[in-house]
Amino acid sequence: MTEGLTPAQKLIGDFAPKLVQLTDEVLFGDIWERPGLSPRDRSLITVTTLVALYRTEQLGSHLRRALENGLTKDELVEAIIHMTFYAGWPNGMTAITQLKDIIENEAEAQVSAELGPPPAAVPPETAGQQGDPLAKEGRDAAAHDRP
Repeated sequence: MTEGLTPAQKLIGDFAPKLVQLTDEVLFGDIWERPGLSPRDRSLITVTTLVALYRTEQLGSHLRRALENGLTKDELVEAIIHMTFYAGWPNGMTAITQLKDIIENEAEAQVSAELGPPPAAVPPETAGQQGDPLAKEGRDAAAHDRP
């Protein structure tokens, strides 16, 4: 049911529809689309502002957006380190741990996608039936153990 909805619509759509409209149409529909700055540059500005102001609730989504907009992990790490000396140590440490979590979760998701779903386990009720090589080995071993 939430497919096709914007993040703001999913988060507060029924609760504050006007704020959703302003977020979607003005902030992301106009401000983020203006030609004066690239999306990459806008992301860098937004992330560093959120770090400086300790706006941790919004930071994670904007770190992900920054990666999507072409900033690298190393560039974001460097920007956060630089900001730490101006915005404060807790701000920088919080931001860097959020970025680390995002990078690690993306890496895990990529590995999972590459590996595909795990193989299906042999249900206990079919163990030992024809076509189950492990069950056959077990039967053979059991037969050799008998006196």
